[in-house]
Amino acid sequence: MRSRCISCHVSLKTIEDHESCVRGYVRSFPVVFDRALGSRLYAEDGREFLDFLVGAGTLSYGHNNEALVASLVAYLRRSGIAHGLDLATRAKIEFIEAFNSLILAPRKLDYKMMFCGPTGTNAIESALKLARKVTGRTEVAAFTNAFHGMTLGSLALTGNRKERKGAGLPLGHVIRFPFDGYLGQGIDTLPFIEKLLEDPSSGVDEPAAMVLEIIQAEGGVNVASKSWVQGVSQLAKRQGALLILDDIQIGCGRTGPFFSFEEFQIEPDIICLSKALSGFGLPMSLVLIRPEHDIWEPGEHNGTFRGNNLAFVTARKALEVYWATSDLETAVRDQGKRIATRLQSLGTSCGGVYRGRGLIAGLAFDDPSLAGRVSRAAFERGVIIETSGPRGEVLKLLPPLTISEEDLNQGIDIIESSVESALEHRHE
Repeated sequence: MRSRCISCHVSLKTIEDHESCVRGYVRSFPVVFDRALGSRLYAEDGREFLDFLVGAGTLSYGHNNEALVASLVAYLRRSGIAHGLDLATRAKIEFIEAFNSLILAPRKLDYKMMFCGPTGTNAIESALKLARKVTGRTEVAAFTNAFHGMTLGSLALTGNRKERKGAGLPLGHVIRFPFDGYLGQGIDTLPFIEKLLEDPSSGVDEPAAMVLEIIQAEGGVNVASKSWVQGVSQLAKRQGALLILDDIQIGCGRTGPFFSFEEFQIEPDIICLSKALSGFGLPMSLVLIRPEHDIWEPGEHNGTFRGNNLAFVTARKALEVYWATSDLETAVRDQGKRIATRLQSLGTSCGGVYRGRGLIAGLAFDDPSLAGRVSRAAFERGVIIETSGPRGEVLKLLPPLTISEEDLNQGIDIIESSVESALEHRHE
């Protein structure tokens, strides 16, 4: 064990010596990971961790999912095309057919599929560009505590001051509105937003789009109510603005149904997906566009890596395995209820507040430092879990959607003991 610990130390020194100071997660979880399977990560020094981070929600079907591995290996062994720009390939066609038949058609949704650059922020940038092209307007409405990415257009939408400061220049053409609950519990922000948009003398210009997360994951697991979301959707329509739904972190089943908005009876003009879409951690994003808004000229927006065929292969297999029936959706709802019950009880005992839906959950603390202390204590006990919120005050749980009840309970047991430890040593 000692030699492995020395090896780990040397490897981390390599990171420290050569990787940019911008690195983040390795500072919170300073071990060298070597293998992963299902809900677990394995470090070089022999330690085993339950993963309640899963690549910030990317690995929703667990690490090295057997069905996805088999499909990818078989594709590579037959010399399938790995990179294809936007050429027609068998892998792309099979993904499109599966997405249409298993996701769009059963939900009676009619969207064109746009493949842009492979990350979530690429999807948001594409959506913004198209919304401005469709409407001829420049301003875009975004919400407090929003997070939409780190490139300039997406960063302009993002609320966090520290992240915005990293741009190094003014971030404009965004109108900022208060998210549901931002002004306090029981205070409806919608009339305020409506007044600003509908009063021609408010100083607020008509927006090209309103960009919305049903649950603000990075912003602190802030959950919007059905009535508020429906109100925003109706307001966007009255204003002639496109409703852009950011489902990058909380889509693909994270809340139970495939899309986070399915229970809200709205139909966004544009939907942005990424993260868990490939099911395997392979970069992939997808922009869904209502047909009447698909006014792109050929080649008007592109990206070298918009044709990641390896991601098409695993994404299709994930759809076929997990979305041909409602079994996964039911399991996520059931597991989500277990998390909610236990975190509500834990919150009562420690002064925290549960937030979430399905298998995204948060425990918000009044003391901003406490969530970080709990995360560190959990890491020492074998659980990888991050924090979110404007001051890092929310402990955020993102376990795999396929996690077993046993692993889920074990992880929450560790979180409970970590909360106790953090409270005991909070003044040290």
